[in-house]
Amino acid sequence: MSRKVGDVVVSPASGSARDWKEMAAFFRQLVTETDASSAMLFLLSPKEPVLQLSMLYGTSWTVLSSWARIHVEEAIPAAEATREKRMVWVGDSEELALHYPRLALMVPEHAVAAAPIFSGEVVQGAVCLLWPPSHPVRLSPAEESAIETFCRRAGPLLERSTRRGHPLLPGKRPKVLAAERSRTPDRAEALAAHDYAMRLPGAMSLDLEGRVTFVSDAASDLLGVGAADLLGARPWERLRWLGGPDFEERFRATVIGHRPAHFTVTPAPDVCLSFELYPDPSGVSVHMAALPQTSPAGQRRHVLSFVEPTEVKPFHQLMHLAASLTETVRVSDVADTIANQFLPAFGATGLVLMTASEGRLRVVGHRGYSTAFLSLFDGRSLTSDNPPAKALTGHSPLFFASFAEFQQKYPEAVRYGTKNAWAFLPLVIRGRPVGILVLSFDRPRRFPSTERNLLISVAGLVAQALDRACLHEASDDLARTLQTGLLPQRLPAVPGLRAAARYLPAAHGMDIGGDFYDLIRCGTACATAVIGDVQGHNVGAAAVMGQLRTAVHTHAALGMRPDDLLARTNQVMCDFDPGLFASCLCVQLDLVRRRALLATAGHLPPLLRHPDGRTEALALPPGLLLGIVADADYPAVDIPLSSGLTLALYTDGLVEAPGIDIDDAIGALADRMAHAPNDDVEGLTETLLGDASHNPRTDDIAILLVRVTN
Repeated sequence: MSRKVGDVVVSPASGSARDWKEMAAFFRQLVTETDASSAMLFLLSPKEPVLQLSMLYGTSWTVLSSWARIHVEEAIPAAEATREKRMVWVGDSEELALHYPRLALMVPEHAVAAAPIFSGEVVQGAVCLLWPPSHPVRLSPAEESAIETFCRRAGPLLERSTRRGHPLLPGKRPKVLAAERSRTPDRAEALAAHDYAMRLPGAMSLDLEGRVTFVSDAASDLLGVGAADLLGARPWERLRWLGGPDFEERFRATVIGHRPAHFTVTPAPDVCLSFELYPDPSGVSVHMAALPQTSPAGQRRHVLSFVEPTEVKPFHQLMHLAASLTETVRVSDVADTIANQFLPAFGATGLVLMTASEGRLRVVGHRGYSTAFLSLFDGRSLTSDNPPAKALTGHSPLFFASFAEFQQKYPEAVRYGTKNAWAFLPLVIRGRPVGILVLSFDRPRRFPSTERNLLISVAGLVAQALDRACLHEASDDLARTLQTGLLPQRLPAVPGLRAAARYLPAAHGMDIGGDFYDLIRCGTACATAVIGDVQGHNVGAAAVMGQLRTAVHTHAALGMRPDDLLARTNQVMCDFDPGLFASCLCVQLDLVRRRALLATAGHLPPLLRHPDGRTEALALPPGLLLGIVADADYPAVDIPLSSGLTLALYTDGLVEAPGIDIDDAIGALADRMAHAPNDDVEGLTETLLGDASHNPRTDDIAILLVRVTN
């Protein structure tokens, strides 16, 4: 059970109460001496390279819950301080946006300091401090000294707690330090403050989690809810008309940014309320007032002037964009996500996404432009004198508020349609150019500093997503090339047989599989058909598939019977011990004797279509998967061959589906084969594939059909 020590909630399982209290005292002294608006203490997990948020001051845990765990390789000042074992200082808002885009989205225009905490030579964690935009661009000597003092005290404390057998380990939630009062008011002052609040048109106080701690009678009347129903609740959760994003988003922005927010809400057609939010490290004060009603002519008699904290769309849209970008897999996904979410958030009407490859820019996605127009710029050299190349090579964004400003800098600039303002945002990761994101607007736009930094921050997230997608596609293309290169480029012509085969890879985003097939001539009137599937879906499986197919092909070309072929191949696979297993079905067709020999190593049964259309799944004696036991046996079955007989060999990707019995699926496939037109094997192959050729698949498919023609 947790208990309270001062203003710190302590879990006995994560260290002694005395040590946590001492750490809290050091932490509070640091905040006091640096006058930071927010502070965070991260401790390094003993089991993984992850910083865990352990102590918090001046902001909301709910707001920062996404920062509870930070990998040490992330582009976050605390992570950088940990891995590089040095203090990190970011005093310029543009630098914050360029190098730490995720943090800049959360705390735009803040100054940030992060320092590692050492125990001897080993880093145990990091402390991170934030100041509002009014902070000077440099860290003062007093602030730097206070940070160093805290780290010198915190490191030995962590070491002592570990040596005593009670290490300070973070819990599920950080220990939140309440803001200290400069002094405690006496009764007369407290009553006077209460009277002052009650005389205001509408006063309400929220804690850092957004819960109501005080509400005046006038505020209750304006909200239409009694004080008893509001206390302890979040206004946007209790009042339906406040349930939209406005109140909650502005509260979050106020808590994070430590700057006032002003906005209006219309709960009814004839009612308009203004809200002013004023934050400090202990919570948010809310001032409410009813705006004057509109006149009969429809004009408001008096309108208050409100200044928004930023000139961009709501915070949740950008957070949703950031989350969506982490899920993108391909370059086209990145482009679509930006177009669908980024453009509406900023009111842009055009977008061009380019990658930097081999010294040239390549258009990989666009919205609001024609392909013909963009072909003029696709493939341009990075040394060209044009805005995209200049922005990317200079690692510096370019903004043009109007076409006149654009022409002044680039007289030969070509204008598309009604575009009237542009933002050229370089996509750079740790000094390496990835691409460029171009946004355009139909109306002139000032691009205030707050919006510029926000655009730069989002561009940083886009750069990470684009780089990840490019790497994925390159790896995916390499794997696909490897796999398809190991499969037969064409099937050999065998007199008396017609054959057709297809290989369908899984849908994008999936690893490659180990499905393979082959048709090998082993005489003038003899051939061996093989199909198999290596366990796993990765490059290793594809490599094993290549080795397996080579072994099968070599043995089959020598005329080896299917039972002997599988036994020999199994021994080979056990010898090189890849750590994977494989299924395999082998059919030897002797057109002189008009017989076929079949043997299986745990593979799905082949389908046999007779000349009259009757189709059956041919039951074969089971054999172990290849690679399990070196001396396994694979019994063979002998069946007659007649003209018009068709054999279908396939892998499980064609028939397996969640919730469907495999025997029922094979029966359905046999039924489809029986009722298919008696056309050539190419058409029959497409019939058996059905919708698999068009619908997304979670597994690869290989299919091989062989028909006796004489």
